[in-house]
This record gives sequence, C-alpha cells and structure tokens, in this order.
Amino acid sequence: MRKLAIYPGTFDPVTNGHLDIIKRSVEIFDNVIVAVAASSAKNPLFSLDERIEILKTSIKALPNVYVEGFSNLLAEFAAKKRARVIIRGLRAVSDFEYELQMGYANASLNDSLETIYFMPTLQNAFISSSVVRDIIIHDGAFAHLVPRDAIELISTLYAKHKKSIQCM
Repeated sequence: MRKLAIYPGTFDPVTNGHLDIIKRSVEIFDNVIVAVAASSAKNPLFSLDERIEILKTSIKALPNVYVEGFSNLLAEFAAKKRARVIIRGLRAVSDFEYELQMGYANASLNDSLETIYFMPTLQNAFISSSVVRDIIIHDGAFAHLVPRDAIELISTLYAKHKKSIQCM
C-alpha cells in the first residue's frame, strides 16, 4: 500500500517555508496532496484558483506532489482521498496549541487520521504567509520569501488585484 499524506493550508501565498515542508514530506511519503483550503473566513488576498495556480507553479519539479482545492472539513477531504496522514508545520511555540487542537478535532471526526508536525528549517522559521502578504501589499521585496518559480506569477496576480481595487 502506497502512503499518502495531505498537507493542508490556505497558502495565501505559498512561502519557502511551505515548500520546505512539501519537499521533506515527499521524501517520507509516496504521494503528497497539497490541499488548498478555500478559507473565505480568512479573507485571502488571492482567490482559491490563484492559490492553486501559484502552488502548481511552485511544485512543478517535485514528483508525486499534487495540488487540490477543498472547501469541506479536512477530515472529510482526507477520508474521500483515503489518506490517513495530515502534515502540519510548527514555526513557533505559539503555533502549537492551535495545531494540537486542530489535530485532535480532525481525529475526533476521522479516527484513522494521524497528524505529523514538521518544524521548518531555521532559515524558514520566521516566514509566514501573513508576513509575506503584508510585504506584498506594501510593495516590499518578497522574492526571497517565496518559491523562485512563483515570484513572477505572484507579482502578476497581485498587480491585477491592485489595479482592480484602484478602479473601484
């Protein structure tokens, strides 16, 4: 039986920290689904389709990594995919309590799920999507924080957003 893991998140936008966890996950699991949450409650900067496109661009060189969007409960998505492992990242102690609660909640909804936590490498420990979003919105230099293959796409998509906001 091939081992499948799901790495869920909003990925608004994907960062080098996310890519680091994806790369390390594919070394352990036969297949990894990067599950992009619709997360309308978080009011993402990029649409679900845009985030999927950015991720697909970022992982195109990685074998056995797939990107899919979802809008239902993660436990239901995992059951539908017949996955038993959820991958999550822990950057700091402040992430731990939330991630632990989510892991328990998912296990209560789908008792075959296990959650595995990855710590980012030291050079990626400070990177979060919210920090990158703020830098992008304020026209700061963000290229060193996101996957190289996604820089141009992120810039282009944000320029479209910025232009549409200015037209309103």
